Amino acid sequence: MKINPSSQLHFPCGLNMKNRFMLSPMTNHQSNADGTLSDDELYWLKMRAKGGFGMTMTCASHVQAAGQGFPGQLGIFSELHEAGHRRLTKAIKEEGSLAVIQLHHAGMRSPKALIGQAPMAPSDLPKYGAKGMTLEEVVTLRNDFILAAKRAKDWGYDGVEVHGAHGYILTQFLSVEMNHRTDIYGGPLENRSRLIFEIVNGIRESCGPEFMLGIRLSPERFGMQVGEVKTLCKQLIFENQLDFIDLSLWDCKKEPEDEKFKGKTLLQHFLELEFDEVRLTVAGKIYSAKDVSDLLGQGVDFVAVGRAAILHYNFPEQAIANPKFKAVELPVSRDYLRSQGLGEAFVKYMEGWEGFVEV
Repeated sequence: MKINPSSQLHFPCGLNMKNRFMLSPMTNHQSNADGTLSDDELYWLKMRAKGGFGMTMTCASHVQAAGQGFPGQLGIFSELHEAGHRRLTKAIKEEGSLAVIQLHHAGMRSPKALIGQAPMAPSDLPKYGAKGMTLEEVVTLRNDFILAAKRAKDWGYDGVEVHGAHGYILTQFLSVEMNHRTDIYGGPLENRSRLIFEIVNGIRESCGPEFMLGIRLSPERFGMQVGEVKTLCKQLIFENQLDFIDLSLWDCKKEPEDEKFKGKTLLQHFLELEFDEVRLTVAGKIYSAKDVSDLLGQGVDFVAVGRAAILHYNFPEQAIANPKFKAVELPVSRDYLRSQGLGEAFVKYMEGWEGFVEV
């Protein structure tokens, strides 16, 4: 079925998105050391909203100070952050874009030098210097995700995305490689996924049916197994609390790494599921208008654009206007990135991506 990328999309919560383009949540290192919003971060996100993204999602925003994953991360764990978030949501929504924040905790991936203590994990993981969480700490983590969502709603966001991907805390609970617990949060998949369901259900109860709620998942890497993540998605769809599932595929055209699942792409495996009213978005090497059109044609509801959104603040406008539009070739100059709204900390971070910035 051919879907026009400029067409509106309706979500179960009642919100409408003006087109099929979401700004993917991206690490960028450019907020203040205390987690408050910087002018650079505000400018970067407002520029994407102005450039036509129907949904503008923040970088991963940590729900506990001890869950910080990188320097210059935008926080949502304290009332200290309120003024910045109110500025940000107002700026995004003024451009006709949905304002959504990604809720995050890095777990064992929190650098000790950054948080001033050993990072937390589901179990003791000496290899990573991580300390296993007590049951009380797990409950507190769950409650802090829910509290962060409530703050987000109160501070003007249209919705939240729970970060359950990329090896961060919720992925660590899902992973049999990292979760060796023997209580109700460890063992079979039902227990390893329990924290995700408690967070999702808690956010929905706290924020109500008209608040957008999504989750980002990785189908592989970091101990994830394609079959288990498919089972998790089925259950999330069945429980009918979500507006969307965001699959971070690394490459929307790739086959799974697991030999048992080869023969079709990762995306095709998930498109076999009945999503009912839950919307599906995917991320992974979406660089052109054709990529967008192909994904929508396969059954994806909207696309999550990352690197191409760094390269073109108005990627949606360009892709809608020109079916042959492709992102600029790499590498690009630092001045080019500045012209697309990246602050100096973000530009420096991009220098660490091989082949992205001119040497």
